[in-house]
Amino acid sequence: MQRPADHPNVLTGKVGVLVVNLGTPDSPDVPAVKRYLKEFLSDSRVVEIPKLIWQPILRGIILNTRPKKSAHAYSQVWSEDGSPLAAITKAQARALQDRLGDAVIVRHAMRYQSPAMAQELDALLAAGCERILVAPLYPHYSGATTASALDAVADWIKARRRLPALRTLPPYHDDPAYIGALHTQMAREMAALSFTPELLLLSYHGMPERTLFLGDPYHCHCRKTSRLLAERFAQSHPGLRIETTFQSRFGRAKWLEPATDTVLLEEAAKGTRSIAIAAPAFSADCLETLEELAIRGKEDFFEAGGTHFATLACLNAGPEGMDMLETLTRRELSGWI
Repeated sequence: MQRPADHPNVLTGKVGVLVVNLGTPDSPDVPAVKRYLKEFLSDSRVVEIPKLIWQPILRGIILNTRPKKSAHAYSQVWSEDGSPLAAITKAQARALQDRLGDAVIVRHAMRYQSPAMAQELDALLAAGCERILVAPLYPHYSGATTASALDAVADWIKARRRLPALRTLPPYHDDPAYIGALHTQMAREMAALSFTPELLLLSYHGMPERTLFLGDPYHCHCRKTSRLLAERFAQSHPGLRIETTFQSRFGRAKWLEPATDTVLLEEAAKGTRSIAIAAPAFSADCLETLEELAIRGKEDFFEAGGTHFATLACLNAGPEGMDMLETLTRRELSGWI
């Protein structure tokens, strides 16, 4: 049928994929970092303290002290392409588009700052996507990450009249494609080191301990990833010791333990001299891996007596990571393409 002459041109029939990561400041300066932290730390999924109590603390203390320190940290990892997290997430989306071809339209977004999720969902809708897969790149489910991304989708839904069919990528902490990709890449990187690590430290982003007792499965997901990786390494690297830790503590509440920074000091004190450290919960290298682990973690370990230290890369847009992402995406798009 021909549409009436005065009918607006509306594109239809397309399938979209929105790759989502956490977020990053737009630049490594104090004002940009302050804007990012304000949005991030105002999310009630991230800080579960009543707003009447938390907002005065956030606005009166944290946003007047933390941005300067964080801006310095970001400046140490910023590149010509900008924020590592932003650049890598963009590369992942571009590589996924190449792999999926014309069957879908792939875009990427950040939960906080830019490109905003609502903006990118609107772009997919305008491009004719009547079916959209939202793919948060968090292997391990957490209310502060996966659920927060879905909150943003829900907010977008509530503000739009015309909506597509929607699917979301589930957590993939124990998926064979994910475990296989991690093991293959980690093993290859360790083989290229100039030393043989005594210990492989698997460092996950921390969460307040209370979230575990409230029912958040994040801690269990992390532990299962470590167990499955340990089983793989027991076959390929017999004798390699593997430990699980949690990093990025914030505030005075008790967080998941053991803490990565504490374990690095304890291991050096016990006589461990060579460590490789990986961050399986991060789909892309970012401030937490490139500055907190690769710079500060290394300094702490060496100062405590360690002699050899290597930070293994995240899956990023490498072949193993993209094989995994393509596998997961095609599975969730089954019946659509």
